[in-house]
Amino acid sequence: MAARLWAAAGLALAVLVAVVVHDALAPTRFQHHRSPVTLVFAGLLALALLMLAPRVRSAGIVVGAGIAAGGALATFVSGLAWGSVPDPLVHGGIAFNLADVAIAVGDALLLVSAFLHVWTNRARLSEPV
Repeated sequence: MAARLWAAAGLALAVLVAVVVHDALAPTRFQHHRSPVTLVFAGLLALALLMLAPRVRSAGIVVGAGIAAGGALATFVSGLAWGSVPDPLVHGGIAFNLADVAIAVGDALLLVSAFLHVWTNRARLSEPV
């Protein structure tokens, strides 16, 4: 489990660094305010993902959780550093940042991997915990 925890934490850290560097280097006039409650929730959600996902023996779940946790941590750090989260990417009238992309991709991978893990281990679902 320790190796999976380090893998998830490493992915989260890589996403965090990429987002903070990108937000710092890509000036933008688009920003969205996040309340302190939302920022704290993002930080707690990231910690929960990093602590719980490595308990499941699935590489896809660990990778998805690490990417999503990195996006949540990046939202937390960006909100604290800049007061509001910068959105340097604009597409179709929607402004967003790499943290939003990481959260979406990580969540999608996490959910698909969780469904596949449950499906392939469905015989074990009735075992006591």
